[in-house]
Amino acid sequence: MIPFNKPYLTGEETKYITDAVASGKISGNGKYTQKCQQFFEDRFGIKKALLTTSCTDALEMAAILINIKEGDEVIVPSYTFVSTANAFVLRGAKIVFADSRKDHPNIDETKLESLITSKTKAIVPVHYAGIACEMDTIMDLAKKYNLFVIEDAAQAIDSYYVGKDGVKKALGSIGHLAAFSFHETKNIISGEGGLLAVNDEQFIKRAEIIWEKGTNRSSFFRGEVDKYGWVDIGSSFLPSEVIAAFLWAQLENLDKIQSVRKQHWEKYQNNLKTFAIDHNVALPVIPDYATNNAHMFYLVCQNIEQRTALIEKLRKQNIHPVFHYISLHSSPFYEGKHDGRNLSETDRFTDCLVRLPLFYELNVDTVLNQMLY
Repeated sequence: MIPFNKPYLTGEETKYITDAVASGKISGNGKYTQKCQQFFEDRFGIKKALLTTSCTDALEMAAILINIKEGDEVIVPSYTFVSTANAFVLRGAKIVFADSRKDHPNIDETKLESLITSKTKAIVPVHYAGIACEMDTIMDLAKKYNLFVIEDAAQAIDSYYVGKDGVKKALGSIGHLAAFSFHETKNIISGEGGLLAVNDEQFIKRAEIIWEKGTNRSSFFRGEVDKYGWVDIGSSFLPSEVIAAFLWAQLENLDKIQSVRKQHWEKYQNNLKTFAIDHNVALPVIPDYATNNAHMFYLVCQNIEQRTALIEKLRKQNIHPVFHYISLHSSPFYEGKHDGRNLSETDRFTDCLVRLPLFYELNVDTVLNQMLY
């Protein structure tokens, strides 16, 4: 069976983990944590990066930082993982679900303004498959209505947005805050793991406090205060040095990993064009303003029956494709809270999108041979 995903190891992970253990500091915020954080700040232009135990934790930190409270509204795409919405629900927010674009599962930026009310506090664009949302429009709306933008960049490491001004910006560096994932299904992994990107300086000091269980411990160790104590709400969001050491081995090899994944993605795209026409399925769309980080390759079928048949066919040939999100607005938890709007594109992607295997060591030719011959 060709699996949907297989974690790639660079060979340096255990070496760095051993080094972290030997250092005598494995509880977090040590050498490897700082190396990983500095990497994101230097390479992607993030003002302050903080490692977390998951992308979910990073989103929950973001919800605390913007002071989400009961009655606030947060606009979130319905076609996303539950953590995108749950982080704000935990703080008492009402989720207002937005539909996807027709050409891509990303949030439809043209429909956002109609969803904004006096209670709206934030917009959370999700860069699905590592492909940028139309961030100029989103940031303009945020400025117009005094809203926060929190990028869910879980899938978007090393992917970029080219604005109307021609400036190329890393995803995760544009919104006020952003969250990355290093789950084993992502391009760069640490098993579990995430990162909060702070791009608005007003949040930097408080982010460190929330990250350290609500204490000013980081300031104390930098010598900025003579003692530390409990000064705000927070939780145990920072990961151990073992996780950070594993992650550092991956980050050191980012360019190598990305190069191979992009080769796989391009081979799929180039060889499935005729298949797509013959079977009336759609290939991924990369807008002019977005780059491709080869996080995912997917097909969009005409209906759920066609998708089910395709999945069954490939599994019989020892290939393991999978579908993706179930619309959050129709989930058992939230369907009674949704305002009843028809989110037709979200539902279409729920029924029709299928993801093909994509990982570093994949032999794409094997998959293509089974699909095409």
